[in-house]
Amino acid sequence: MNNVTQTTPRLYTKSGCPWCQQARDILNEKDVSYREISVTASEEAFNEMQRLSGQTFAPVLDWNGEILADFGPEELRPFLARRHPVAA
Repeated sequence: MNNVTQTTPRLYTKSGCPWCQQARDILNEKDVSYREISVTASEEAFNEMQRLSGQTFAPVLDWNGEILADFGPEELRPFLARRHPVAA
């Protein structure tokens, strides 16, 4: 039995953000389950995203503490290949 606990990745997004939509599209295309957290209307979520990433830009992906911040498809695809080989 595997004792490693895998938590669902968290994707921090902003409304109307084209990079956020690209991230959702790629994660869905690769069949990666994730929890989306909108930082547009929640100051608490925005502050959490900023604390994790050190910046105010979205999207930010938190995968068990490994942070990918302010990214596009060129950064997301290799990140997924490392974190979720089935999605590569």
